Amino acid sequence: MAKFRVRVSTGAAFGAGTWDKVTVSLVGTKGESPPLPLDHFGKEFSAGAEEDFEVTLPQDVGQVLLLRVHKAPLALPCPLGPLAPDAWFCRWLQLRPPTDAPLLFPCYQWLEGAGSLVLWKGAAKVPGEDDHPILQQQRREELQARQHKYRWKTYIPGWPHCLDEKTVKDLDLNIKYSTVKNTNLYLEGSSAFAELRIKGLLDRKGPWRSLKEMKRIFNFQKTPAAEYVFEHWQEDAFFASQFLNGLNPVLIRRCRRLPENFPVTDAMVAPVLGPGTSLQAELERGSLFLVDHGILSGIQTNVINGRPQFSAAPMTLLYQRPGCGPLLPLAIQVCSRAGAGRQTPGPNSPIFLPTDDKWDWLLAQTWVRNAEFSVHEAITHLLHEHLLPEVFTLATLRQLPPCHPLFKLLIPHTRFTLHINTLARELLIAPGQVVDRSTGLGIGGFSELIQRNMEQLDYSVLCLPKDIQTRGVADIPGYYYRDDGMQIWGAVERFVSEIIHIYYPSDVSVRDDRELQAWVREIFSEGFLGWDSTGIPSSLETRDALVCYVTMVIFNCSAKHSAVSAGQFDSCAWMPNLPPTMQLPPPTSKGQAKPEGFIATLPPVNATCDIVIALWLLSKEPGDRRPLGTYPDEHFTEEAPRRSIAAFQSRLAQISRNIRERNRGLALPYSYLDPPLIENSVSI
Repeated sequence: MAKFRVRVSTGAAFGAGTWDKVTVSLVGTKGESPPLPLDHFGKEFSAGAEEDFEVTLPQDVGQVLLLRVHKAPLALPCPLGPLAPDAWFCRWLQLRPPTDAPLLFPCYQWLEGAGSLVLWKGAAKVPGEDDHPILQQQRREELQARQHKYRWKTYIPGWPHCLDEKTVKDLDLNIKYSTVKNTNLYLEGSSAFAELRIKGLLDRKGPWRSLKEMKRIFNFQKTPAAEYVFEHWQEDAFFASQFLNGLNPVLIRRCRRLPENFPVTDAMVAPVLGPGTSLQAELERGSLFLVDHGILSGIQTNVINGRPQFSAAPMTLLYQRPGCGPLLPLAIQVCSRAGAGRQTPGPNSPIFLPTDDKWDWLLAQTWVRNAEFSVHEAITHLLHEHLLPEVFTLATLRQLPPCHPLFKLLIPHTRFTLHINTLARELLIAPGQVVDRSTGLGIGGFSELIQRNMEQLDYSVLCLPKDIQTRGVADIPGYYYRDDGMQIWGAVERFVSEIIHIYYPSDVSVRDDRELQAWVREIFSEGFLGWDSTGIPSSLETRDALVCYVTMVIFNCSAKHSAVSAGQFDSCAWMPNLPPTMQLPPPTSKGQAKPEGFIATLPPVNATCDIVIALWLLSKEPGDRRPLGTYPDEHFTEEAPRRSIAAFQSRLAQISRNIRERNRGLALPYSYLDPPLIENSVSI
């Protein structure tokens, strides 16, 4: 009978310890041991504890392949029966045989109630024909259990499929918010609603009386960036800069030929372009840029407080002055007669210019900012940075066992994603909730936008280098989203490449990994609905293709989400800069705009407050953070991937130093892609 020593590490989080009875079975090449109790005198498995136990095997199980960890309530003498089982977070177990080197079995899972976990030896491994039959069988059983536990459903037709759970109460602890994070979110939300209700704003359905009155809500939790927005929101240079470094920096593209339905003339823009040039000359020079919100054409709109709301599909032409001057708006067509196809120019869709009356020009810009809100919240943020990361997360849990190197690489970038998205389906995008009661499009318009974008979505949009190239914005100055994003993409890509080359010696090994191929295929079918037009691969044939794909997943689950989420409150705290809805129709002529009409067009008081609170909560992590590249759960145990992790962290630290050095010279620092401020995963 051989004696083994077992060291057990329990997580330090609130509630991670357990009073339950824990046993372990050793699974080897010659059989499986009975459950062996892990106990000694006194309390075991307290939060944060590392404890040693000695177990005696009654028979030889051969080379140890797996551990089975069992948990059951203590059978204490109690007149009311046995104690109710609780939850336990196990970090890892280390098994020390009598003569051989110790074996580490990573876990990093919650075990709720009475049940069992299977733990694999630490070294990551892709599936192979040379695996022991017991390991092959266990991989199959593990995936079958996960596929039964985590199921797909269709939330709205035409959307990516999602987790089949109705409320966060239904989630198991391994995908649910920690107690700290959940408590912080609840307390912050409750205090915000209470503050604005006390001020008498949250329940007021009428319009704002003046811009001055709006400052009452602006003073709610304002930030330095929000202060800057308030001071500069009417300036042309700031209006244009938000297409580069605001909350939706992904639409601007170089314009080489004016769209036929945007009939800007030389006479219109001569005051901005100056003498000695023309539209055609500037188009050829590459100094003109276009932001086209045409996807909003003919979109259905909402009813708020019993009043119909309005939307437009504007086009904005921008000019980059020679010598790295500021980007400036040249012309805006609000497109009030947007039809079922693209925007329709005409007498009722005038082209607004910087030389127009102040209120005409400001109103046109505000319609563009409203379009930015709709496209950003429905497509850039919700679809690209929540719904798609949920697909990546769910496919990872269902198709990759914990011993797979891609599971170990990706699982930190899925943390809490299923919780926040399930919560969003409860409180944000459900009928009657925030989107439905306080945005100009409502859930119907949001749904239509997502369906439209799914039909035209392209793989290149999700891959930053290709996206920058496609939009022709590689050299526009002052584009910090591009500059910082490309640095981070490069760091992630190098890290991913190192990991992939450790575990995949050739392209053939990529093609032969059935679990990897099932993962890619499920993302294609469940997330991108099997549409070949998206260009999303349904299989991967080479290591280079795998590196690009995994880099895309990690970047969108971390950096890209931060870039389009963290600045939401900064942009909307002063509501006229980012109105969630418009209460009057778009202008059909010039010279009619007045201050009172401008204010009447803006959202009502209660909708403003509703959105400001929601975006305040969605812009900040409610505690229990894990910044990009931080991996306290050590799924990789080998030296090679650990060295790659350390190198990745070093590169991110240098990127952060570069960003902070640059920001010291900026009036409005761009920090949304500073690595310590980026969360590893979509968790808010």
